[in-house]
Amino acid sequence: MSRENYEVVIGLEVHAELSTKTKIFCSCPTEFGGEPNTHCCPICMALPGTLPVLNEKVVEYAVKAGLAMNCDIEQNSKNDRKNYFYPDLPKAYQISQYDKPLCKKGAIEIEDENGNKKTIRITRIHIEEDAGKLNHDDFGGGTLVDLNRAGVPLIEIVSEPDISSSKEAENYLRKIKSILEYIEVSDCKMQEGSLRADVNVSVRKKGETKLGTRTEMKNMNSFRSIVRGIEYEIDRQIDLIEDGGVVEQETLRWDDVSGRTFSMRDKEDAQDYRYFPEPDLVAIRLSNEYIENIRKSLPELPESRKNRYLSEYGLSVRDADLLTSSKYLSNLFENTLEVCGNAKAVCNWILSDILRILNEEEKEPNEIPFTYKELAELITLIDAGTISSAIAKKVLEELFKEPKSPKEIIEEKGWIQISDEGAIKEVVLKVLEENPQSVADYKGGKDKALGFLVGQAMKQTKGKANPQMLNKMFIEELKK
Repeated sequence: MSRENYEVVIGLEVHAELSTKTKIFCSCPTEFGGEPNTHCCPICMALPGTLPVLNEKVVEYAVKAGLAMNCDIEQNSKNDRKNYFYPDLPKAYQISQYDKPLCKKGAIEIEDENGNKKTIRITRIHIEEDAGKLNHDDFGGGTLVDLNRAGVPLIEIVSEPDISSSKEAENYLRKIKSILEYIEVSDCKMQEGSLRADVNVSVRKKGETKLGTRTEMKNMNSFRSIVRGIEYEIDRQIDLIEDGGVVEQETLRWDDVSGRTFSMRDKEDAQDYRYFPEPDLVAIRLSNEYIENIRKSLPELPESRKNRYLSEYGLSVRDADLLTSSKYLSNLFENTLEVCGNAKAVCNWILSDILRILNEEEKEPNEIPFTYKELAELITLIDAGTISSAIAKKVLEELFKEPKSPKEIIEEKGWIQISDEGAIKEVVLKVLEENPQSVADYKGGKDKALGFLVGQAMKQTKGKANPQMLNKMFIEELKK
């Protein structure tokens, strides 16, 4: 297999659950995690004689998303019936939008694999209802239907096939997630299914203009799975073509454990869904004033905030990118900075130690258990010389376990920094006496020996000695 001879073409259909309090066509709550079939009513259960009523907030949130992603907003749109049978779809059709969606012709900017800017076009953003959920009972051998999710409002963001690698797909999805978080229309909790994507992948030999046959991986809800799934599917399709086979258009299921895709069904085309206008709902008419009022309500978006960080705080492009990629990290940065006033320190603590712990624990930024107040207090304690950076790292670990005042933590653990000159000098003299070779090395011009001596002193004081005072005293003693 030789990937260099092939081009990869990827398109994403991103589904985001909207953060409305009630469902799209009824007043049932959208809250995640209720007991099965407790957040449903005759309307979302599709009992005979029931009629849907469109939730106006759903339209507002969809328009907000469209404006944030540079879409044209359609003043005249409608709902359609998308007909297909599935056990967790009570009506045997889904109310969605087809030829007249709310938002069209958008675009967002991402970075490609080489760090260059690339525009990914958005075909459409439309509203629709979510289906229920099937709970498979491995022990009883049956399947139960939970309709709590049926009728939860979704927007579907459909991209053009402009994505050329798994990394670009990840960058695109992260940018979508970031925008939705900033405008507060979705909580984007991928682990709860609030943000998921159908991934369309095809390959073609370089120089060909006709698109290859695509396959679709359904309902993928983690960045890692999406990247792995795309990589697997690219290799599978190229191997198949190289061996003289033909890629079939089909819907696939990605299995994260085995790291491969499995066929679910032949891919149905749009006409198989027998779309027609939803007769129980009136058309949607939006005035210019309505659209402009939503446009004015948009908050500062990631790109704008990034540029402000570059100009106001002198952050690097990389640091500004990482901070603004998540609304939660960006807000943590801004709120902490307002209290302690040390932009560089706040940025470093968030992007190094806090992100490291989040990655180790496989958590998202919105799962950080403490607030900006604790982080600001921690940085203030370092700046005041009360604790060293080494101790501060330990305090941060404790904050992730049990959020409370850093002052309380260092008092309970006895971690207050030693800044008493007499006590520090005693440690310095002892370390010098125990390490004559390092003393000779330093006096012979080996500056690295000083770092070793300081390290020994920190070890003896269990990281509690003031490192600046240690350095100064060691140099003074070594010059004698």
